[in-house]
Formats: sequence, structure tokens, C-alpha cells
Amino acid sequence: MKLYIAEKPSLGRAIADVLPKPHKKGDGFITAANGDCVSWCIGHLLEQAEPDAYDAAYKSWKLEHLPIIPQTWQLKPKTKTRSQLTVLRKLVKQSSQIINAGDPDREGQLLVDEVISYLGVKGDKLSQVQRLLISDLNPQAVRRALGQLRSNREFIPLSTSALARSRADWLYGMNMTRAYTIQGKKVGYEGVLSVGRVQTPLLGLVVRRDEEIAQFQPKPFYEVLAHLSTGAQTFTAKWKPSEACAPYQDEEGRVLAKGLAQNVVSRINDKPAVVSTLVAKDKRQNPPLPYSLSSLQIDAAKRFGFSAKAVLDICQSLYEKHKLITYPRSDSRHLPKEQHQFAPQVLSAILSSSASLINDAPQPNAKKQSKAWDDSKVDAHHAIIPTEKTANLASLSADEVKLYQHIARQYLAQFYEVYLYSETTVEVTIEGGLFIAKAKQNKSLGWKALYQFNKASSKSVTDTDEETAAEQQLPPLTQGQRLHCERGELLEKMTQAPKHFTDATLLGAMTGIAKFVSSAEIKKILKDTDGIGTEATRAGIIELLFKRGYLARQGKSILATDVGKGLINSLPLSATTPDMTALWESSLESICQKKMKYHSFIDPLCEQLSGLITQAKNTLPTALQGVKAKPRTKGKSFAKRKKTTYKKAKPAKA
Repeated sequence: MKLYIAEKPSLGRAIADVLPKPHKKGDGFITAANGDCVSWCIGHLLEQAEPDAYDAAYKSWKLEHLPIIPQTWQLKPKTKTRSQLTVLRKLVKQSSQIINAGDPDREGQLLVDEVISYLGVKGDKLSQVQRLLISDLNPQAVRRALGQLRSNREFIPLSTSALARSRADWLYGMNMTRAYTIQGKKVGYEGVLSVGRVQTPLLGLVVRRDEEIAQFQPKPFYEVLAHLSTGAQTFTAKWKPSEACAPYQDEEGRVLAKGLAQNVVSRINDKPAVVSTLVAKDKRQNPPLPYSLSSLQIDAAKRFGFSAKAVLDICQSLYEKHKLITYPRSDSRHLPKEQHQFAPQVLSAILSSSASLINDAPQPNAKKQSKAWDDSKVDAHHAIIPTEKTANLASLSADEVKLYQHIARQYLAQFYEVYLYSETTVEVTIEGGLFIAKAKQNKSLGWKALYQFNKASSKSVTDTDEETAAEQQLPPLTQGQRLHCERGELLEKMTQAPKHFTDATLLGAMTGIAKFVSSAEIKKILKDTDGIGTEATRAGIIELLFKRGYLARQGKSILATDVGKGLINSLPLSATTPDMTALWESSLESICQKKMKYHSFIDPLCEQLSGLITQAKNTLPTALQGVKAKPRTKGKSFAKRKKTTYKKAKPAKA
């Protein structure tokens, strides 16, 4: 028999629904009429063994034991789901063919692979395991996926990368948490000090931003506007200081000397001016790509105020319960070309329930193929898009409707023409000084017609600050044209402190971590899109920092607590900045791409960890003196709480 092992029951039932009927339902499996069987995991059925599984002495937390680095890794069945592992053990023995039907990402790949390995599948049976990739739980999509099975061996690098991530998280989190919790007690801190490969650098970003805001001293700076006239019409241009003004400017080019700006104003009052440069360019902008989970979380935080976790929870409901969107834990923003043939059905489903999305825009052109369709940028999973199922909006919650239509609008945009506009830049010379005016004029809205809903209150979520900077209309001008500067105007402004992180900006920091990396060498390795954490874990990491009392909300702002600040200021800099973690993430991606081997990643990590533990042993976390720990959860012993602090990592294979 063929045995399909799904990641969770909902996916298992979706597979069974398209297999020959009648079905026979067993305890933890479904058998089809042709004898094939579908079973499932319930998330991870296996977890990393506790340190005391390697040595009973490790049950006590002692500095002399650290670092604990297993020579042979061990997994153990999770207590709550042990019975389902027993079901799979029996079915695996009976099967002639196994199909890995884990979710289409690296963790889903590992989750089923580790079960297959743990249950002793070897030889030809192991080499013949196939991979089923399902990103849409509707029957027609599942049938298509069943016709496109691939060899599971193709995905070994994906599984190896997840394995490396899992073990790195266990090694780093468990050892660093034990070390700093022990040292914390020496300065009177009674709580567990949870340190993680991703969570701690993320907390470090917030702490440093808060400190920067607290220490910020506002300074005045000055701008000069020239009010210009053609004789019939007027417009304004902004002074661009020359290189000679550099000593009076800050690092961002703002003029700090009021006298200098006043002098410019007096010089240009009631003076002739000339258009020295006139550049008009026709520009085009392609539609925004469909969403990955992180890009959706960032946009939804901006538009609806949703937290990262709320977006993931709503998406899971839309995917599993309502079957209205494709697999949500995706880091891809592209689609396979093969998927384009189903565009008419998807568009029909969207407009049947949500015709208001196109407002006064023309009907989408189903034949149009945007840059979103690119096979080279799609592997295990593709961007989040609506399915071919028509939504019954009345059966959805208000938040589910918002998010479904938000995803649908982004998909619709792929079937509209590009946005065309003209951008004009004018340079005006007045008394030897240079003044610049910019204006933008729409020529054809194209896909932008779908995003006009936000125009009255604020800019569209697809606009950039640069696009909305120049709102004025310029009169007809020609190069060399004579103008008159009616008057100069002095604008006094104050420098602004950086803003506290919000859900959107903190997620943005995680997905584009390169800008927060201080090492020039590491910056060279990273791409602008490199991030820390995964699509599946980022929301959970942020929520974990709140749960542990390291972060707190103040309106939409996210701030570090005293405990969070104390922890960051007690750790070595390398543990609190994203440099090391970002480099690790880049290495994990290289494993996926077959550019790096497992041991090339893990071995240097273990050496680095040994150095960090030695540093921890020689340092007391004095920044935590006098700081009270978050109250312990009622009913949990201290030993139990210690165990949970480092079991956040995904399990690894034996």
C-alpha cells in the first residue's frame, strides 16, 4: 500500500478526500478503497532529548557542565502524541511506498523526514520515498498535486538546513540560557534568563532603539523655499546647499546654521531666476508581487493594526478551515508559470464574492502574465494567493474578510497594466544658488486603480515616501526660461528622534536584517532581503518576548521592559546584535542551495559557543541587579520552567 504521511490531520483529510471511496476511518489514519492509506503527524511527534538523556549529571544546572554538545543526537517521542507515532510505526511497516506530505517548507520537510528516519526506514524503501507538495487544500488542487509527485531525495538539502537550524537553536539556547540564569542568581536575579539565537538579537534591536530615543537631543535645522512666478503661475522650489555649506550641515545634509539660511533668504528676495535644468521622464511601475507571509504581516500591521501572530492565525483559518487561500507560511513572492492557467478560475472566485475590490477599475485581464510568474524563484512553495473556491463572506469573521480581500487585491493587481506616470525635476538658479522642484503626474493608473481606497486619509500601502513627496503641480516650463523669485521663506524644523518599533517595523527589521548589521564584512555577504527567523517562526518569536516579560506594548509601540534591558546589557555584544544570527541564516540558506555542508555550519558554531560560554563564566550580569523577575506561572515548578526555556527549537533527526 501507499502511505501518505501528512503534517497534520487537516492536510491528511484533504488528501484522503480525493482518494477512491468508500473510506475506512481508523484511529489516526484513513484507508481508501484501493488500499492506500493516509495518516498524519500532529505537528512534531519527536523532540530533542533533554540534556540529562546524554548524562544524568546534566539534570542539575552547573557552569562546569557547559557547553553541553551532544556527540550523537537523540530524539524522543513527545508524550502527548506518542500514540500517533505508534500508529505510524505499524503503517510504515505495512507500506510498500511512503509519500512525505509535510507542509511545503523546510520545517515541514524535516517534520516527516525525522519520523521516517526514527521508524527505521532504510534501503530501497527509503530511496523510493516521494514528496507531495500541497499548497491549496481544495480537492482540484490536491488532485493536481498528486499528479506531480517528486522524489523525496530532491529535498534532502531542505531537510538538512532545517536539521542544522534545529540543532543550532538547541545548542545555543540551552547552553546560553543555563549559563546566564546561573550567573543571574549570583547578582540576585531569581528568574530564568532565556537567551536565543534569534529572540535575543531581536530584543537587542528594541533595547538599542529605546536607548537611542531616550538619549536623543532634538536640534533645530533650517530649509529655504523660493516662491517662484512665471508671470502667470507660481510654484515653490527648495534650496539645495552647495559643497561650501558642508561645515554647517549634519551627516544627513541638514543645515544647522540659522544665519546661513537667513542669508540665502535675503539674497533671493525679489530676484530674477532661471530654469537651469529641466528633466521630464516617463516612468513605469510594475504591480507589487503577491504576498509572502512576512510581507503580508507587515502590510496588515500598517493597514489594519494586526499583530504578526494575528495575521498568521487568521491565515491558518483561511487556509485550513475555509480553504480560501494557499499555504500561508511561505517566504516566496512568486508563482510557478504552470499556475497561470488557473487564473480565470481564481479571478472568477474573487470577483464572485468581492467585486467591490476593483471599484471603478476595468476588469482584470486573465491572459496577462506579470513578473510574479517565475519558475526560477519558486521551489517547495509559492506566494500566498486566493484559491479557486468562492468565498462566503458571511461565514467569515470581519478580520478574515479584511485579510482575504487584502490577499485577493494583491493577486488581482497581477492582471492589470503597469502604472505609468511622468516625473519632472526642475533646477532653478537664483543668485548663484540652486533650488529644486519636483512633480509627478499620473498618465495611466493601471494596477494602481485597485489601491485608491486609502487616498483620502493617507497614502496607499503600495506607495513609497519618495512617490508621495512631491504633490505640487508645476506650470509649463522650458529650459533657460526666465522666472521671478517673489520671496524666500525660512523654514525652521526640529530633528526627530527615531520612532519606537511597531509590529510592522519590527517584522521589517527581521526580514531585512542587513541594514541593522554593524560588521562591514557580514554586510557584504548578506542580501538586502536576508532575514533572521523563518516565515513560520517570526510571529512566535515576537510573542515569546512579550510572554517572557522582555517586551511590552504602549499603544502601537513596542518597548523593552526593565528585564529586557537588563538582559541585553548583561550579555556580550555578539549575542545581542544580529550580525552572528544573520550570518547563520545566510549559511542555512546556503545549505538549502547545496552551497554549504552541514558540518561546515555546525562545527564553527560549536567553537564560537565555547568562547561565549567561557565569557559568560567570567562575567556577572550586573545590569540585572535589583531587577525583579516576571512572576512565575502558578503550578509550574522552577525545574519545569527551566526545561521550557530552551525547548523552542524544532526537533532534529537522530
